[in-house]
Amino acid sequence: MLTSSALVLFMTPGLALFYGGMVRAKNMLAMLMMNYVAMGVVTILWVAICASLAFSGNAAGGFIGTLGLAGLRGLGLGNEVFNYSIPDSAFLMFQLMFAIITPALIAGAVAERMKFSAWVVFIAIWSVICYAPMAHWVWGGGFIATSVGAVDFAGGLVVHINAGAAALALVLVLGPRTGWGRQVIRPHNLPLTILGAGMLWFGWFGFNAGSALAANGLAAQAFMTTHVAAAVAATAWIAAESFSGGKPTTLGFVSGAVAGLVAITPAAGFVNLMGAVIIGLAAGVVCFMALRLKTMFKFDDSLDVIAVHLVGGILGALMLGFLADHSVNELATGGVDQFIKQAISVAIAFVYSFVVSFILAKILDMLMGIRASEADEREGLDVALHEEQAYQMAE
Repeated sequence: MLTSSALVLFMTPGLALFYGGMVRAKNMLAMLMMNYVAMGVVTILWVAICASLAFSGNAAGGFIGTLGLAGLRGLGLGNEVFNYSIPDSAFLMFQLMFAIITPALIAGAVAERMKFSAWVVFIAIWSVICYAPMAHWVWGGGFIATSVGAVDFAGGLVVHINAGAAALALVLVLGPRTGWGRQVIRPHNLPLTILGAGMLWFGWFGFNAGSALAANGLAAQAFMTTHVAAAVAATAWIAAESFSGGKPTTLGFVSGAVAGLVAITPAAGFVNLMGAVIIGLAAGVVCFMALRLKTMFKFDDSLDVIAVHLVGGILGALMLGFLADHSVNELATGGVDQFIKQAISVAIAFVYSFVVSFILAKILDMLMGIRASEADEREGLDVALHEEQAYQMAE
């Protein structure tokens, strides 16, 4: 579990490079900073309050946890609090890594135009009022697990739909980048994006297999389904690119891999290998098609967080309802009944995260402004907001 925790933490630098390579050179460091700062801010909040709100008892009818673990007081060396086969500190450290990367995922949607100060305040408050409650509902004994009866092995609801819905809300409040729709905005360093995707794929084994909370057969099954779904989705994405009249691209392959990883996340410990193949195939094709959403509805999701994480997360959570194999995990059996439970949980997760995130973004916009100035945007956020440059051109 310590290794899995380290792997999940490694995903955040991987995500930073994945996103960083896709922005323009003048915004590279700003994008890296938006990801890395979550490692600081969210860790502090996790120790202070978020871990307790997510995993300490039940309050408000299962809506939120208690403050019994605030400051992680009383946390010893054993497993007296959670009664897992691992120390309580290992469990909370593993969960912390999920809490870090979830708001970082949102950064890709608002790239190249959000003020860093507003970003820090947003993810700090969002972690308390959005991430912690949803983690509690699904994994901390809250109402989605107990009353709705939905399952989420490693974060389809808690991580991907949660972040994707928040990304959509922020995009709508921020508006498009200067020049979006009128000029071509190209990635500046795709090799870095490909490297970041490899780090994500590598770290995702800790993300999904580690969610078994033990080194056992279920962890091995989740490891296998994770890899198979990613491989199938990556291949399906470049096939879809080719069949739609385009050319197979490196960005398409790694985007497909991430889409497959997203979609298998809620199902990794519930489906057999054929289920993983089906989910991977669906993710590669459906998430590729979802790229058209931002053109159809005219919103600027800079790095396609909505098409990959929101759509992929919804797809995986719903397909789990039909593909869950009782022989893999006795907590779920595929069928109409489980599908309905999954659909209800998806609707709850999306509506809550979108509404809360939209309101929070609007309030912050009124209080401090969340959009960088047009001058800063044109100059580049690296220099304008951080007084640094990723690349120093020879004079």
